[in-house]
Amino acid sequence: MRGEIDPQRGLFSYVDLEERIPQDHPIRKIERVVDRALKALDDDYAGHYSNVGRSSIAPEILLRAQFLQIFYSIRSERQLVERLDYDLLLRWFVGVGANDPTWNHSTFSKNRDRVLTSDIAQRLFDDIKKQAYARRLMSRDHICVDGTLIEASASMKSSVL
Repeated sequence: MRGEIDPQRGLFSYVDLEERIPQDHPIRKIERVVDRALKALDDDYAGHYSNVGRSSIAPEILLRAQFLQIFYSIRSERQLVERLDYDLLLRWFVGVGANDPTWNHSTFSKNRDRVLTSDIAQRLFDDIKKQAYARRLMSRDHICVDGTLIEASASMKSSVL
C-alpha cells in the first residue's frame, strides 16, 4: 500500500535531542572530553565578560562550535551558523535546544574573537591533550600532519608569505 503525504505539518515539535543522537555515536565520546575540559575552565570565563550590557554568547558554546567547525571541515562562521540552524547533531553538541534560535554569523565572529584572544582556548586545548595522554590516545614519540588539508582550508587572502 502506498503511503500518504500529509500536507498539514505539525505545528509543535517535541524533539528530544538526547534521544536523537545514537548512544554509540563517536561525537558522544568527544563531547565528554570537551565537557570535562570546559568545566575545568568555568571560573576563568567570568573575567572576560562585563556584568552590564547585553548578554553575549556563552564562551562554552563558542568553543564547542569551534570544535565542530574543525571536526566537520566547515569553511566559515556563516556556514557553521547555517548548519547549526538545521542540524540536530550540531545543536546537541553545542548545547542549543531544537527550538532555540541561532545567532548571526557576525555576532558569532565578534564573540569568538574575544574568547580566542585570551588564553582560555590554549588552556582548553592543553587540558584535552592531557586527557588524551592519560588515556594513552596520544603519543609523544612523533606526529604526522597532512599538509594538503591545512593548505586546502586556508584562504588565499589569509596566507602570509
